[in-house]
Amino acid sequence: MVEIGYKLFTESHSAPELVKNARLAEDAGFSFLSISDHYLPWIPNHGRAGFAWCTIGAVSQATSRARVSTGVTCPLIRYHPAIIAQAAATAANLMPGRFELGLGTGENLNEHVTGGIFPTSEPLRLGMLREAVKIIRTLWKGGTQDYYGAYYTVDNAQIFELPEVLPPIRISAQGPMAAEVAGEIGDALIHFEQKPEEVVETFRASGGEGKSCMIETVVCYAGSEEEAKRTAYEWFPMAANKGELNWVVPTPAHFEQLQQMVTPEDVAKNVLCGPDPQKIIEKVGKLVDMGYDSVLLHQVGPEQERFINLAHDVILPEFGIKPPRPESGGRMVIGPAR
Repeated sequence: MVEIGYKLFTESHSAPELVKNARLAEDAGFSFLSISDHYLPWIPNHGRAGFAWCTIGAVSQATSRARVSTGVTCPLIRYHPAIIAQAAATAANLMPGRFELGLGTGENLNEHVTGGIFPTSEPLRLGMLREAVKIIRTLWKGGTQDYYGAYYTVDNAQIFELPEVLPPIRISAQGPMAAEVAGEIGDALIHFEQKPEEVVETFRASGGEGKSCMIETVVCYAGSEEEAKRTAYEWFPMAANKGELNWVVPTPAHFEQLQQMVTPEDVAKNVLCGPDPQKIIEKVGKLVDMGYDSVLLHQVGPEQERFINLAHDVILPEFGIKPPRPESGGRMVIGPAR
């Protein structure tokens, strides 16, 4: 049975809002939560970009069932891999068996802030990611560790608070080159819906057979299709950017300039907009048919609670998640598949 997750978008919502929405999403029946890890918002209008790892700690205590993952963290420049190894180990201790570390090669938007150079070469970024994952797994073995590689150095490092069960590492891939690496070094895949069929097939052929495959799909549920298009354009214009622009553009001001070059209709080609939940249900079904066992729904805009209620009432029951029992005191209770 497919698992359906809810996106915690740090760029558009404050940390307290994210914690509240995480609790509501768990109550509604979402199986997992995925939180973005940004230093800057995509566009100034977003106005948020809290520290994801602090929010993860709060979410761990506000929820009790849903799994939580970073979606995704870049351990290349802004963070040293040794720091991410420690952070993920602590998060896994806060929610045993519920934390998952999502890793990717990141965007210049976030990585340039500490003065490092973000490589425009994808093979180079993937080489750095390979080494970063190797360091994380080495430190998770316990004991004092040293590492002297092409990109990183670890000197007499030890993580003293390791979880009993290490978190899986889910690798992000937007194209076939990254999908090959993800299949080789990752425990699972996450894709952001650019080349869904090609990526999942490449991942499986490269060592990912039998591993979990997650995909994030962006939707904008609203009272009308026109309202949804306007909201998607206001809150998620990056969806219309072509090629590698989202990876190499450095500041929110530049993304705002790109926004002026696209229209709400352009954005709606990549964001499912409108008031009909059946279209979301059909979209999830298509992604499952492609081979994805986990689908992450990213509702853009301010109407988060409204969307969570819609998911509970209409979308999730279509995939075997039972609505809450009245005697549950307002907490959602998950029942068997229909």
